[in-house]
Amino acid sequence: MTETALPRALLKQRPAEILAKLPSMGRVMLSARSGGATHERMGVVENVVVDGDIALLSGEMHDSALDLTVVTRLVTDRTSTMRDRVLPRLECQNAEGEVLFSLIGLDGIEPFDQALASFGPGEALEPVARESGMGGAQDVPEDDLGAATFAAILRNGLPIAIELRRPGLHQLWSGALPEPKPAMGFVNLMQPDFHLHLRAGALAGWRRRNEDDQVELHAEDADGQPTGLVLRGAAAAFAQVPLGNARG
Repeated sequence: MTETALPRALLKQRPAEILAKLPSMGRVMLSARSGGATHERMGVVENVVVDGDIALLSGEMHDSALDLTVVTRLVTDRTSTMRDRVLPRLECQNAEGEVLFSLIGLDGIEPFDQALASFGPGEALEPVARESGMGGAQDVPEDDLGAATFAAILRNGLPIAIELRRPGLHQLWSGALPEPKPAMGFVNLMQPDFHLHLRAGALAGWRRRNEDDQVELHAEDADGQPTGLVLRGAAAAFAQVPLGNARG
């Protein structure tokens, strides 16, 4: 961390200006949570294109759209560490200061600070306690709907898209499904450029939507509300996927 950098600060520039610096940060992880799912893309952001109120982040390892009418504040946070190494982040917040999702500098503090140096230190903010996001060491039940869903998709052997849609963000990964790994109370899908961690019991049902030969499965919680997790692909990819207690 440079001498002028603050542990936690609100940047005064427009989010579009700040996001344009992402390709200079090296590897970045965009991590977003909704309804018990954590959806992460990681790697170099190769391009940032602002089209009206939408910032498009793209590259071999990124595919996301940020709504700049919702994401109106960017906060730098340099307080997170892993194995004595700082993992700085840009918190993408709404006008009320709610953290919607984060962009984490996986290559550490130096490229992060260099990319943002022209913006100055920003307005100092108090540090905040941070939740780990992962649970304990409990097992994933055999009848868990998330585990059964991804086991069926893996058997079918067809590529799918896994999306997270939440206020301010639409993030996408697509490809052949990796083998699901249940651990620490989560069903985990892990590729070099993509992680999905789905908390056991968070998924109560899938609302199925058909369009031509494509299918979308929209995750629902126990109250029948959409969580923002969406699976999309050819109908054959979802053969024998249980729909659970979907109310749609």
